[in-house]
Amino acid sequence: MKKLIAAFCVLGFMLGIGLTSSSAADKVVIKIAGMKPEGEPETIGMRNFGKYLNELSNGKFEVQVFPNSQLGKEDAYIANTRRGIIQMCATGTQTSALHPAMAMFETPMLYDSLDHARRAMDGDTLKLITDGFIEKSGLRVLNAFPLGFRHFYTKKPIEKMEDLHGLRMRVPNIPLYIAFAKACGISGQAMPFAEVPSALDQGTIDGGDSPFADITALKMYEITPHITLSGHILVIHSLYMNEKFYQSLSDQEKAWVNEAAKRAADDVWEIVAKGEKQAVDTITKGGGKISEPSPAFREALAKAGQESWKLFYETVPNAKEILDSAARYRTAN
Repeated sequence: MKKLIAAFCVLGFMLGIGLTSSSAADKVVIKIAGMKPEGEPETIGMRNFGKYLNELSNGKFEVQVFPNSQLGKEDAYIANTRRGIIQMCATGTQTSALHPAMAMFETPMLYDSLDHARRAMDGDTLKLITDGFIEKSGLRVLNAFPLGFRHFYTKKPIEKMEDLHGLRMRVPNIPLYIAFAKACGISGQAMPFAEVPSALDQGTIDGGDSPFADITALKMYEITPHITLSGHILVIHSLYMNEKFYQSLSDQEKAWVNEAAKRAADDVWEIVAKGEKQAVDTITKGGGKISEPSPAFREALAKAGQESWKLFYETVPNAKEILDSAARYRTAN
């Protein structure tokens, strides 16, 4: 009897090993790269995507998140996602080098509010922007989420369009941003964001523009106390997945991925909306002065935005359709 019990124990042990090995073999690891540090809306969205996908798949998928450019700069990790070296990444209009329409995620003066933009991204506008992107890039856009509206920060108050004329303002080295700055009469100074604080201290530039998250993180209001709520560009990023990897999944697995991406994007929209309100309090308590553009100023910004749209008409075949689509979402149905 003792020998029989021992035999059953050994058999049970072996079966246990087999089940454990099978479970480990079935687990799918997804690596996702991003550029933002911990605590930023994008990184929170990446981690929430992993959490939701793990829950939906009952532990089959494990998402490993690499924020803060741990896997290299944007162009490097985008290329590695395209090659399938990693499965996913988070980025923005950097992908316009592969498909020019992707630059239209951040069309100047297109959205009146976060609600307006969210309706467009949940609707046809996102589909029109990304039409043909998979074929050109080998990447699939899983969602779209905001990092925040860009606002001007300057050493002197900006009350009208003429106050921007000739100002040396930092701009990202992106053709669209440079074109908008030129249309505003700004002397655009292209430089990495990391160089902005020292450039302001040295008087190389008079100001710049950034979402609230960046303005508050670096306490820009201490150097440039005048924050103008221009909201001229909404920065929108997405989660991207290697298309071959996506197509290797079963229909059920694809459904899990899509649902996890949707939930993660919903979280980020809510986080950014709350962050916009909190940032105003942070800036004013820190000594910054916030001002709203007058109707005349905002109208002038809108004209400058439309002037920069010429870039799209020259490079994106369905540019007008995209712009018209976004306009239709201005009011909720």
